[in-house]
Amino acid sequence: MNNFVKKILVVEDEEKIAEVVKSFLESKGFTVLHAGNGKKALEVFEREEIGMVLLDLMLPELSGEEVCKSIRKKSRVPIIMLTAKSDEADMLEGLGIGADDYIMKPFSLKALHARMEAVLRRSVDNPSSLLTRKTFQDGALTIDYESYRVQKGENEVKLTPNEYRLLATLSRYPNKVFTRDELIASAFGDEFEGFDRTIDSHIKNLRQKIEQDPKNPCYVKTIHGVGYKFGGE
Repeated sequence: MNNFVKKILVVEDEEKIAEVVKSFLESKGFTVLHAGNGKKALEVFEREEIGMVLLDLMLPELSGEEVCKSIRKKSRVPIIMLTAKSDEADMLEGLGIGADDYIMKPFSLKALHARMEAVLRRSVDNPSSLLTRKTFQDGALTIDYESYRVQKGENEVKLTPNEYRLLATLSRYPNKVFTRDELIASAFGDEFEGFDRTIDSHIKNLRQKIEQDPKNPCYVKTIHGVGYKFGGE
């Protein structure tokens, strides 16, 4: 990846955590800048060409949510939120205001790196990831990647974070066949908990919410003996 992508802004007020993350990422070849509060984070973002933001939510002066909203007004740079909040509503809110992913504290450095690589692959290697909104089947299904909203016709569909991640990953690569392991790696990274067959349960629930006929899906299709693909276009 180029130098622009490799410049990471870590926004974290806990110095020990910031130092550990900075040291680890530098060992992986990244250039790391650190901001200890939200105000400084925006100042650094304005003057530097940042390729990714690792953003703590609990910040002094200006919250992580406010920093995320401010960045999203001017940039599509990948943002991963670092959060101690475990409530699903908080996670969905973070995704809804423009974060690309989140990882819960405490986290392993290996898991963080896997999440970063997955987000960077989606945003850099895949041109369609820059699209903020896609519509399928003449408006029957709409995915807004910027606001993390999904609509079935005129009605909003309430997806869990896991369901949304799977749908977003599949729909960004129409007709690409994913094995279960590939879906886990692309959508969740190393932090995925469960067996690969857990994906089947998430897919089943996703189909119940977005398909007209879940038993005969037109969006999330099963490729027997291999995995799944998105066929909605």
